[in-house]
Amino acid sequence: MTRYVMVADLRRCVGCQTCTAACKLANGTPPGVMWRKVVDIEVGEYPDVQRVFVPTGCHHCDEPPCVSVCPSTASEKREDGFVTIDYDICIGCGYCITACPYEARHKVDEPIWAYGDQPMRHEEARFDERKLGVAQKCTFCVDTVDAGLAKGLKPGVDPDATPACVNACIGRAMAFGDLDDPDSNVSRLLRENKHFRMHEDIGTGPGFYYLWDKEELPL
Repeated sequence: MTRYVMVADLRRCVGCQTCTAACKLANGTPPGVMWRKVVDIEVGEYPDVQRVFVPTGCHHCDEPPCVSVCPSTASEKREDGFVTIDYDICIGCGYCITACPYEARHKVDEPIWAYGDQPMRHEEARFDERKLGVAQKCTFCVDTVDAGLAKGLKPGVDPDATPACVNACIGRAMAFGDLDDPDSNVSRLLRENKHFRMHEDIGTGPGFYYLWDKEELPL
C-alpha cells in the first residue's frame, strides 16, 4: 500500500511564508484564500517564551469528516491518502467547510483579483472557473504527484513529483513521502524524532505530522 503524508519540522520552520506564496503561485488561489498557511503562536511561560511557526492546511485525513458529510460524493479519499474534490459535481453546499476541524476548506463565488477588476497575467494563466461556487482546498499537489509518478519519479525526492510548498521551503522544514515505505524520507523522520498530529484525539487520523522535541506541545 501507499500512504502519502506531509511532515513539518517545527524546530526548523522560520515562519517566512514561502510555502504559502509557492502554494498560491502553483494553484492560483485568490487574495485571502491560502491553501497552505503558517500559524504564528507562542509557547511557554514568561520569561521563557518562544515563538513557533506551524504550517497547516488540509491534513488529508484517514477518516476525513469532509467526505462523510458530502451529499454529492464530490469529496473523496483515495487509497494513497489524497483527499480530493471533484469540482464538476460539488454543489457548493458548504457542509464540508463546516465539518473540517482544520479550517482548511474555502469557497469563492466570484473572481477576485489582487489589483483592481482585471487579473494580472499570472492570475489569468492560473484561473480555473470550475473552482467558483464550490469547495476548494490544499490538494497536496496531487496533479503534480500523479504526473511525476507517470514519469517514474519519486514523490518527496524528485521535485517534479513533490508538492510546491515542500520544494519551496527555505529551511528544509517540510517533507513529503510514502508513510507505508519504511525507507522513505517521512518514515525515517518520524522514526527518529518525537512527533504529534493536530487534533489527533478526535479520530480523523491526519496525514500531516509535526516534529517537536519539547514536552509541552505548541498546540
